[in-house]
Amino acid sequence: MNTVYSSIKGLGFYVPDNIVTNDDLTQYMDTSDAWIQERTGIKQRRYFTYGKDTNASMGAAASRMALDRAGLEPSAVDLIVYATITPDYYFPGSAFLMQRELGLEGIGVIDIRNQCSGFVYALSIADQFIKTGMYKTVLVVGSEIQSSFLNKSNEGRGVAVIFGDGAGAAVLQATTDPEHRILSTHLHADGRYAEDLYVRDPGSSREGQWISEATLADGQYNVTMNGNTVFKHAVVRFMEVINESLTANGYQPEDLSLLVPHQANIRISGYVQQQMNLPDEKVFNNIQQYGNTTAASIPIALTEAFEQGRIKPGDLVCLAAFGSGFTWASALIKW
Repeated sequence: MNTVYSSIKGLGFYVPDNIVTNDDLTQYMDTSDAWIQERTGIKQRRYFTYGKDTNASMGAAASRMALDRAGLEPSAVDLIVYATITPDYYFPGSAFLMQRELGLEGIGVIDIRNQCSGFVYALSIADQFIKTGMYKTVLVVGSEIQSSFLNKSNEGRGVAVIFGDGAGAAVLQATTDPEHRILSTHLHADGRYAEDLYVRDPGSSREGQWISEATLADGQYNVTMNGNTVFKHAVVRFMEVINESLTANGYQPEDLSLLVPHQANIRISGYVQQQMNLPDEKVFNNIQQYGNTTAASIPIALTEAFEQGRIKPGDLVCLAAFGSGFTWASALIKW
């Protein structure tokens, strides 16, 4: 009996039409294009259009592109694994809404909240379901609308300039081909640092109702980030989890064809690239155009890398992420 693996058969992404440049942000806060680019590498990002874009509709658009490129109809999908921290509703999750939009009523959906590592976690979940033989075709989605909860003032500018909106998707299918498959995934977390990057409210463990005048007055619905702590942990964990995936499969950093890191900050990606001695052509970055789109970041970048011919059959591709939780993860793929 042949061993079953999973392979990526199609990729897609969607970003809103609304381009927001660094200069545009100077209308709301005391900042500048040079300040933002120096600290993050970001030149612009996309913000959703109210009444046109939803978290689920963006995920559906990315999914349709991925399915089309895989040569599949939506009806071929057996399971949806959907990563987001910005669902359209508090509950149910946006996976249900996207399922409805794609006309896939009846199949299972899994909503996960693993922040910037969300897509890699979702990919790992899909990979396990396929390898066990339970499902043959799984749709993996990362989608975020973050612009609507950003504090676009001087108080919140350290966070607000970083994030953008968008969605990405991948179609995973069962294969018995050992030469073209997901080789391994590696998932980690450390909840000791949960409050170093988080949004406190609305939360259930509060006196009275989740949302009250007191809650709003406290401003705890804004993103709180300890930037130095996040940066110091990110550069260590990125390299750890990349090397973990390589070692698990008998490879060295120089064997990599392409590293697609979560697009958190160009300085983080640059530091990791330098420490691992990787040339520019082996690292893909598009944070300049889209900012940090959290769970959507890696599938958007992966899709663009594929479209630009940066990924070819037989290439060794590594996906790596670090984010709030703290959470970090990697996937090593033989394309």
